[in-house]
Amino acid sequence: MDATFTADALAQAFIEYKERLMALVKKNLNPILLKRLSYEDVLQSAYEAAAKRLDYFSSAADVPVYFKLRTILLQTITDLSRRHLQSESRDAYKEVKVRGEGDDGNQSGVVIENLAANVTSPVSRMDRDERHALLRRAVDALAKADRQIIILRHFDAFENSQCADILGIEPKAASIRYVRALERLQKKLMELSYFRKA
Repeated sequence: MDATFTADALAQAFIEYKERLMALVKKNLNPILLKRLSYEDVLQSAYEAAAKRLDYFSSAADVPVYFKLRTILLQTITDLSRRHLQSESRDAYKEVKVRGEGDDGNQSGVVIENLAANVTSPVSRMDRDERHALLRRAVDALAKADRQIIILRHFDAFENSQCADILGIEPKAASIRYVRALERLQKKLMELSYFRKA
């Protein structure tokens, strides 16, 4: 049986990875939610969710704690998005910015916000979503070690030394793992019809 993961260990891990988790929040949180939540609110919600799942941290000792925190954080972001963006009675998209003191009286801010939210055409969005789904399929098909280094480097935008630290390996080993993982990912992508060379 795996060692018990304590509330103190969770607090320590959260402090250690807070900056990296915050970068994930900023990268993955729909900006429209900032009308209702701060980045700190999201981190706090993730911490509360993690505190209820200490058994999850105790299991699968070979998975770095960062990945477990990352999973819970991304689940939290998904849950918050569903709660605030998909509930008709509380739809954050329907909220309009009210003019406050010091505003020049025009509604350009609201217009710009609404236009920015709809810049991507439906066709472009669908094309992007299809490519993203295929990439996700290819990444998911990789071995765990390859998947972890690809996620850290490309999805979380960490430098090699940070990846090595999270994975508990030497920076040189992380570099080698990354290059090999990229080669395997390219091979997987070539197997998918969308990415095959003409």
